[in-house]
Amino acid sequence: MTSAPKTCLIVDDSKMIRRVASRILRELKFEPTEAGDGREAFEMCQASMPDAILLDWNMPVMDGLSFLKALRGSKGGTEPVVVFCTAERDVIKIAEALDAGADEYIMKPFDSDILGSKFTEVGLLEQDRHAQSQL
Repeated sequence: MTSAPKTCLIVDDSKMIRRVASRILRELKFEPTEAGDGREAFEMCQASMPDAILLDWNMPVMDGLSFLKALRGSKGGTEPVVVFCTAERDVIKIAEALDAGADEYIMKPFDSDILGSKFTEVGLLEQDRHAQSQL
């Protein structure tokens, strides 16, 4: 019996980043969904909480940090694993994201190796499953 694929919400204002991340996540056997800003993502999470969230920092309408704080304060919002995916390299900002409830972060640009290894680190992927996707 196979279990349903894990879901991952990609929150980024760049359509290209969302497209690339979706392709990588499908290769890693995730079911991706996409949101273009934090407010849209929050509404999607209220309707159906994903297993994981790949979250950009700088977005219009609602930025990633504001989304994360709202998510973690909402019903069921402590459940998803949140990985910040950002070009933000300021150590203070990264610490702020982790303090607000992010589980991990990756820097843009990223590839399937980086995403797979971070998802393995946070327990979303089994070690051997990530290795198999690299073959």
